[in-house]
Amino acid sequence: MLRWYQAKLAKSPILTSSITSAVLFGSGDVLAQQAVDRRGLEKHEFARTGRMALYGGAVFGPVATKWFGILQRHVNLNSTLTTTLARVGCDQFFFAPVQLTAFLSSMAIMEGSSPSEKWHHSFWPAYKANCMVWPIVQSANFAFVPLELRVLVVNVVSLGWNCFLSLMNSGEE
Repeated sequence: MLRWYQAKLAKSPILTSSITSAVLFGSGDVLAQQAVDRRGLEKHEFARTGRMALYGGAVFGPVATKWFGILQRHVNLNSTLTTTLARVGCDQFFFAPVQLTAFLSSMAIMEGSSPSEKWHHSFWPAYKANCMVWPIVQSANFAFVPLELRVLVVNVVSLGWNCFLSLMNSGEE
């Protein structure tokens, strides 16, 4: 299965990452609603799951794929350790705030609420949580995972993260 996935990535990296991200962002919301909130199918908010999947597929997948390529090409220092640390730093200080802002703003727009209110209410708690999870994940990702599989690693770890984001976005943190 991994060989099949790698072949798809080699042929269409943006499309493959987008589909993977859409499925796993949507799955994170399903986990939030069913495993955490225990809503049951009759109370499941399918529009919420759709918004999460849309963001994952239309924004996160393509942007993360490009971002990891930029880091691979432009952040190369004297040693593997310093390169990894620099990539993690760039990821946490540039990419994470931009992605959190894009996520919160796009969710607010799709929900018909104020992006600025959503950002002011949710950005700092989300960013603090981000800083507790992603530097560790990205350190291993940048040090040990081949470039073409990095978005997949992030997406798999993001099952839990997207569950958190979904809960936070819905005001259930």
